[in-house]
Amino acid sequence: MTNQEWIEIVKPETGTHDWRELTRAAQLNSFCSAAPAGATQIMLFMRPITFALVSLTALLGVGGDSESSCGCGSATSRGGQCPLESTDTTETPADEPSHLAERALLLNPTVMVPAGLFQMGTDKPVFVADGEGPARNVSLVSFRLHSREVSNSEFELFVQDTGYKTEAEKFGTSFVFEKFVSQTVKENERPLAVAAAPWWLSIKGADWRHPFDAESSIKDLMDHPVVHVSWNDAKAFCQWLDMRLPTEAEWEMACKAGLHNRLFSWGNNPMPKGQHRMNIWQGEFPHTNTGEDGFEGTCPVDEFPENKFGLKNMLGNVWEWTEDWWTVPHRDLPKMDKVKKGGSFLCHKSYCYRYRCDARSQNTPDSSASNLGFRCARDDNGNSAQDNETKDEL
Repeated sequence: MTNQEWIEIVKPETGTHDWRELTRAAQLNSFCSAAPAGATQIMLFMRPITFALVSLTALLGVGGDSESSCGCGSATSRGGQCPLESTDTTETPADEPSHLAERALLLNPTVMVPAGLFQMGTDKPVFVADGEGPARNVSLVSFRLHSREVSNSEFELFVQDTGYKTEAEKFGTSFVFEKFVSQTVKENERPLAVAAAPWWLSIKGADWRHPFDAESSIKDLMDHPVVHVSWNDAKAFCQWLDMRLPTEAEWEMACKAGLHNRLFSWGNNPMPKGQHRMNIWQGEFPHTNTGEDGFEGTCPVDEFPENKFGLKNMLGNVWEWTEDWWTVPHRDLPKMDKVKKGGSFLCHKSYCYRYRCDARSQNTPDSSASNLGFRCARDDNGNSAQDNETKDEL
């Protein structure tokens, strides 16, 4: 078999065998990193009411070739499984936002992204299988976008106002990069690890309030981006503000900020004049992060210079959810994953060179991790997201 491999999965509850096809990109022998001490390697994630084979391509944020393996991708696809109860506990937004919603809007003002034609994608893709190309001209109407990623302070107001519980809270676990998990937790709880990316550990009690484990806190991280939020959680927050998630095209247009054929929001040099412009991994991934940009984990949402549209941290820091389903040109894919953009603080050129405006990755809508967040968009001047759906001009 030249393009695919098969692996055997045993269902514990029945003892029966299940054969699943995995792309060569997801083969275990594509990865040579050892699991952290105290971790048990697994390929299945089981909950009392569900059994799910985790999509390794979604776990790793990869689309095909083994050389494109993305160790910084959020390793949290739950196989499309959701809690039995509804994941949306919010009510339809009222005509007038609550005073807490108004406070949240003040904390993170929107900026206007002007209407126009821009080049989406690239004819020089780094990861062809991700669908980074081809380059095509896309025309968008104007819209507004949060100037920063949604912070813990804003999400706290949302929870105070609505009583919302995230999917990570309902499931009872979320995924945390192993270097942020204490040795005590590793030894006492022996958390499950993703076999193909053993730096991702499934941690009990990890959620937006507890970013590393059940005993951790966001007390000193209120101005950092909220993490451990699924696409469904992000959607609910945006609806609370009478906003929405940006489409992939809107997000990419905002990232490029009027530039053409450039890798980053400011040009092609990742460090213009020797200055860091984004929060990514420095050193040898996944073993050593030198933190030369000032951060080993997330950074405040207002860190680093804004782009020409007035937007901060469009690249690095945390992956950002978009509205769109994951599709790749000339491939018939089921609607299982949502597109995420921007890369994260765990991205390194050797493993996850996706901190580029053209780059893209995906996760299931119920996925959550310690490097996955979002920002919201809003229609401008009577325009709507639907106006931006069919403007592709190849």
